[in-house]
Amino acid sequence: MSEDDQRRHRRHRHSKSMRFFKKEAPPSSTPQQQGGRAKKGGVNHNNNVPVIEDSRKQVYHWQSEGGTKKSTVDDMVLLTKITESAITDNLKKRLLEDKIYTYIGPVLVAVNPFKQLPYFSEREIEMYQGAAQYEVPPHIYAVADTMYRNMLIDNDSQCVIISGESGAGKTVSAKFIMNYITKVSGGGKRVQEVKNVILESNPLLEAFGNAKTIRNNNSSRFGKYIEIQFSRGGEPIGGKISNFLLEKSRVHSLNDGERNFHIFYQLISGASAEMKESLGLTTPDYYAYLSQSGVYRVDGTNDAHDFQETLRAMQVMGITNEVQHDILTIVAAILHMSNIAFSEVNNQAQVIDPAYLEFPAYLLGIDPQILGHKLVSRIFDSKWGGKSDRIDVTLNTEQAQFTRDAWAKGLYARLFDYIVETVNKAMVTDSDELSTGILDIYGFEIFGRNGFEQFCINYVNEKLQQIFIELTLKSEQEEYQAEGIQWSPIQYFDNKVVCDLIESKRPPGIMCILDDTCATMSAVSQGADEDFLRKMESQVGNNPHYQKFSNGFVIKHYAGNVSYHLDSFCEKNRDVLFQDIIEVMQSSTNTFIRSLFPDVIQVGSKTRPSTAGTKIRTQANELVTTLTKCVPHYIRCIKPNESKKPHDWDDQMVKHQVEYLGLKENIKVKRAGFAYRRPFDKFLQRYAILTKETFPAWHGDPIQGIHFIMRNINMDPGQYQIGRTKVFVKDPESLYMLEECRERKFDHYARVIQKTFRKYFSNQRYLKERREASCLVHNRKERRSNSLNRNFYGDYIGVEYKQRISSLIPRREKVEFALTVDKFDRRFKRMKRDLILTKSNLYLVGRVKVQKGPEKGKVVDIIKRKIELENISQATLSTLQDDIVLIHVRNDYESLLDIRLKTEFIMVLNRKLKERFNKELPLNFVNNFEYRVKKTGWGGGGVKKVVFVEGNTSEPVFSSSGSVLTVKIGHGLPASSEPGLQRVITPDIRMLANQRAPTRRAPSHSNGHAPPRFDRAQRPSYPSPAPVGPRPTLTNIGYNHSAVTRTPEMGRPRMEPPRAPGMPPPGINTMISNSPTGPQFRLPRNNPPPPPSEPPPDDTPTIGQGTLRSGNGPPLPSRPDIGRPKPKIPQVKALYSYDAHDTDELSFVEGDVLQLVREDASGWWTCKFRGRQGFCPANYLQRI
Repeated sequence: MSEDDQRRHRRHRHSKSMRFFKKEAPPSSTPQQQGGRAKKGGVNHNNNVPVIEDSRKQVYHWQSEGGTKKSTVDDMVLLTKITESAITDNLKKRLLEDKIYTYIGPVLVAVNPFKQLPYFSEREIEMYQGAAQYEVPPHIYAVADTMYRNMLIDNDSQCVIISGESGAGKTVSAKFIMNYITKVSGGGKRVQEVKNVILESNPLLEAFGNAKTIRNNNSSRFGKYIEIQFSRGGEPIGGKISNFLLEKSRVHSLNDGERNFHIFYQLISGASAEMKESLGLTTPDYYAYLSQSGVYRVDGTNDAHDFQETLRAMQVMGITNEVQHDILTIVAAILHMSNIAFSEVNNQAQVIDPAYLEFPAYLLGIDPQILGHKLVSRIFDSKWGGKSDRIDVTLNTEQAQFTRDAWAKGLYARLFDYIVETVNKAMVTDSDELSTGILDIYGFEIFGRNGFEQFCINYVNEKLQQIFIELTLKSEQEEYQAEGIQWSPIQYFDNKVVCDLIESKRPPGIMCILDDTCATMSAVSQGADEDFLRKMESQVGNNPHYQKFSNGFVIKHYAGNVSYHLDSFCEKNRDVLFQDIIEVMQSSTNTFIRSLFPDVIQVGSKTRPSTAGTKIRTQANELVTTLTKCVPHYIRCIKPNESKKPHDWDDQMVKHQVEYLGLKENIKVKRAGFAYRRPFDKFLQRYAILTKETFPAWHGDPIQGIHFIMRNINMDPGQYQIGRTKVFVKDPESLYMLEECRERKFDHYARVIQKTFRKYFSNQRYLKERREASCLVHNRKERRSNSLNRNFYGDYIGVEYKQRISSLIPRREKVEFALTVDKFDRRFKRMKRDLILTKSNLYLVGRVKVQKGPEKGKVVDIIKRKIELENISQATLSTLQDDIVLIHVRNDYESLLDIRLKTEFIMVLNRKLKERFNKELPLNFVNNFEYRVKKTGWGGGGVKKVVFVEGNTSEPVFSSSGSVLTVKIGHGLPASSEPGLQRVITPDIRMLANQRAPTRRAPSHSNGHAPPRFDRAQRPSYPSPAPVGPRPTLTNIGYNHSAVTRTPEMGRPRMEPPRAPGMPPPGINTMISNSPTGPQFRLPRNNPPPPPSEPPPDDTPTIGQGTLRSGNGPPLPSRPDIGRPKPKIPQVKALYSYDAHDTDELSFVEGDVLQLVREDASGWWTCKFRGRQGFCPANYLQRI
């Protein structure tokens, strides 16, 4: 996996927001008790409106509370009252605030807003990738991310079951999940092809499988289960789509206010003039199958545009232009067949106008006379006395119409199956390692008149509800009892009794009775439905969930009572296409049409034909089996009204959905249950790394190993229970803590490996970067001394170690450069800003005091300005050695900055622009320029001017007069200067450039607490606790204190090393120290002087009290003893273990005693230990 992919899968957690540490006292009023989960701070999209962030909560763009008290809860487990009314009221208030998502523990409740919302952009994808549920507001991306992440973590296939009634938003929810997963998963060319197929399958299948109903403008009239198959690295490598029960009867039968399948209207609206002529297309009201309802258009739908999307999707699936034409030819042929009408003469049907046979026959590649004959007659195979015979039986008008419609819907159904098969072939893979399944199936339907189709649809929804009950209510409670977990059972309605009523074989259920009735039907179907009703009454009439009425029956479903009318129930269940029709289609001149009818006709076969009811029952049970093999996730969709208008709320309608979806019972179970459970072996395998006792493997008692882990991270005992075979963790936050601790461990080890790798292979990279940066300013700008040969580190702030800053930057935006700079305001006042450059944006982070609320007076970080890289038009610099950079922003004001490491910044910015937008950063070098400042109030923006003049000092002198800023600075190195060929190793130059960042990060300790830290000197504009400062230079390893001089160039102490004749000047073979007072030079590290505690070698000069003597001269006489006692040497004790990060530091373990040589205000003390002298962090030591 690439570094970007590793960063993509890495989750950043902040332990300050976790309230389950045993040693922390809970707050008096938690965010949950105040009415909702606290949110973590986000990025400020408006430069004028600060986003205030603290260590506990963040404010996110589209769900910002604006500092007001929340009136709703994000997770309904936190409701004070658990009633249908309270649930409905919470959902209503959230919808009116455009908050359409709400949690019930891990279950997501989604309310259809009936409008487009701006919550599904790249910004949200970045926000939710790798985020914990408590860190971000409820969203469908959070469910998708949890699925994808858990699949990689546990190596278990996942699935999401999206349920709800028709029009509740299930299809669009499925598309959001597919879009998110394809965005966050990596991959090469083949993976991108698979992603395109997965995404483009949506418009294709919707065109042929979706239609407008009275309850939904884009209702799925078929069910589909989409499996996206992944490699072990999380890359999509294939997929599979299973389709269920296409509503074929819609082809020829429409209810008032509905439309046929979208493809019919798309073809008529979007076909070219040439195609319309070849297919005989005209307006939709011409075709009988489309004119039944009188509805031809849908608000918000552009059929012509969607037709082009359908054609493009076919192209992505690999369907050739010839086959595309054949598919559309069949669609047009079905429309033309609808206009064939019949009259009855002598009880025999006849085609009224044979001219209407010509065009459909032409399109289907068959003879018009054969088409007309097969519509009004039918061949029966009969046996008598061992002989078989074929009898041609004429049909009446009703039977002829039935034959025409059966022909049309049979043709369409086979065409739809071909499209699904083609999609599957386009993303087929031999691997079947991991998968994520998305179930998008028709919702529960209750119409004024319900038939066989609604019966099958509601049966499948009944099965899905049974899965939900089994896995979220029943099995969860049974598992607690089996594991010996303390638990009070919660009552709920188990709809298994309804499923048995429909599908049971012994005693026979409704579907078995229906199949038996169809098996005994004769060629004429009259009376079959009445016979079916009588059989049901005798066999299931006593079932409390069944009730009979005059022309049908009622089933008491989990979603309510539904009345089913028996018209054509048996005929639709039989679902057969007559053999003579199949034979006609097999004789077509069109090869593609012949391929849709591969049937092998067996005359006289006694095998009972499969019925529609049998097929859907088999498919439903196979689907249940598939889903139970995966780790399920749930999205419960709510339809707020029948008007399809935003912010319209039908209280009784929603309350009914809340009731039959079992949300109240689900809340009760989640409130009293556990968020996470794992078998002992899997838990230990995943979290063994957290303790030295259990890592790398635990071979003792599993319970003892689990206790080691929990104690090590200070998990509150009330947050987990240990059962007989599994460990249960109560709150999601506790699970996130486990994951955070685990990732910190892995992150530490990864950094050790990366540090070693980079140190080994950094030579060429450093040299390349220096040359690349130098080329940008070569012969155009003078250079500062000590800037040519330094190494580039990028992040001089340590953003990922500073939670308050890192929380402002989206997780997927890798920090490329970070440095504390000076920003000039409209009055040329210098203000400190943290400049952070990522792959997409440039941020200027400042600090403000909270003006009101409980955090009043607290200093917090906010984004003062965010600039998208594509909007940066150029950068302006002077030709002198100063550090002034003017950033030009397209259609906005400029930013004038003093950037100490400007050359590196310009290089990184130019590199990002080339990588992302294939353009270079235009650079302008002039010694006076004008720029626009930000508009404030009514005063307008205004224009300021900067003028550079030659001075005598290497540090700039600033003076302002009115709207002009004058910068006076002396000459630096020539503009033609270039970096040397030999690499110069600079020890942590970050500390030289940025006085705010700590030199070392205190490591984590087993007791969960880091040692106290010291900060640098506080800066006037940035009140903050002082982190550990940079180390002072060890003066006793080769140089005298008197050699320290203050130079005007840096304004800081500078060490002038002694130099023998012929030695090169400093900066060529010497290296820069990261002193807080500026660069200091010392001897090359590859040949350091011996420690002062050891006798110097004979050939090494010794530096004493201002006297230099050769080591091979006569020894100095010893000082006579005058009897004074020896002074007591101060000592310190190590509070924590420390591994040296540099050669001039000392390593020690907890409890070691060291000699204290000198204290320093920077927080680095000079000590002696085991014959060596070096630096030690003062926050690890205690004076004895």
